[in-house]
Amino acid sequence: MLVAIGTHNKAKTAAVEKILRAYYENVEFVHCDVTSGVSAQPSTQYETRQGAINRANHTLTATAADLNFGLEGGVHEVDGQMYCCNWGAVALKDGTVISAAGAQFILPEEIAVQLRAGKELGPVMDAFTHKENIRQHSGAIGIFTNGLIDRKEMFEHIVKLLLGQVLFLENGSDK
Repeated sequence: MLVAIGTHNKAKTAAVEKILRAYYENVEFVHCDVTSGVSAQPSTQYETRQGAINRANHTLTATAADLNFGLEGGVHEVDGQMYCCNWGAVALKDGTVISAAGAQFILPEEIAVQLRAGKELGPVMDAFTHKENIRQHSGAIGIFTNGLIDRKEMFEHIVKLLLGQVLFLENGSDK
């Protein structure tokens, strides 16, 4: 089975690879750079979801793989507080696209202010932590949950939701 992932981000690719290897044998993975077609920093649930869907569809077009994953992180506001949100999508060979959302958590106001000013979360988190490429590793979720969950684990949950829906389509329900 060929599985394509629309990114080279280590946290995202590791999440897809871990979950798919647990359910399928003989899986080959390809990572490709594809555009999300949305802002560099998606700022609504809708835009973040659309970015994941676009990545999945562009990955399907680029590879014609059996399963084509797009994962996207974004932010959105609720009652004046900024939350980090995460979406995933999988595009199947027949054109079916399935999407699912994952963890959401509040970002500190000192981070939110910078995002409202047009900055992107990844570089803001690098400056906040004095480290490079936080988004490739623990991510904001790892920092703001004190390491209880990292970005890879958060995306693993989304990939499980997506794969579960794919398996349901393949096998039907056991009502």
